[in-house]
Amino acid sequence: MPRWWITVLIAGFVAAGLACPPLTAAAACALLWWCVCLSVVDLGERRLPNELTLPGACAVFLASVLVGRGMAALVGAAMLAGLYLAVHLASPAAMGGGDVKLALGLGAVAGAAGAQAWLAAAVGAVALTALVGGCALALGRGGRTLAHGPSMCLSTLLALSLAGGG
Repeated sequence: MPRWWITVLIAGFVAAGLACPPLTAAAACALLWWCVCLSVVDLGERRLPNELTLPGACAVFLASVLVGRGMAALVGAAMLAGLYLAVHLASPAAMGGGDVKLALGLGAVAGAAGAQAWLAAAVGAVALTALVGGCALALGRGGRTLAHGPSMCLSTLLALSLAGGG
């Protein structure tokens, strides 16, 4: 893992610890750790492995049910994963299956936080990837594929932060 990710993790853990009750802070730290692990793998290997996406999605669903937001999480997951699946089926080169599976967990956590958080996370992911792609084109590096997972994770974390964690 690159050293600068450690700084990101520490800052996120400290912010969660200062801003949230202990149980919420623990959940926020677990979500942050999951997103960092997924992002590092996706940036390095251009894939999101089932070993990371699916257990994380299950943990998000379980936590959502325990706090009484299970149905909102289920709807958020189904909607986001459904959108990503439609794009994947229409153009498999444009969106990988790992992104679809990641959309289950991130859609669930954003859905549990509310409709505005879900919409911000969904739109933000596309906007961030488009911004990175535009910068790559401007720098003459447009021939490379882009990892979409980090944009998905960052936009979800930002949406949750703006929503007050749900």
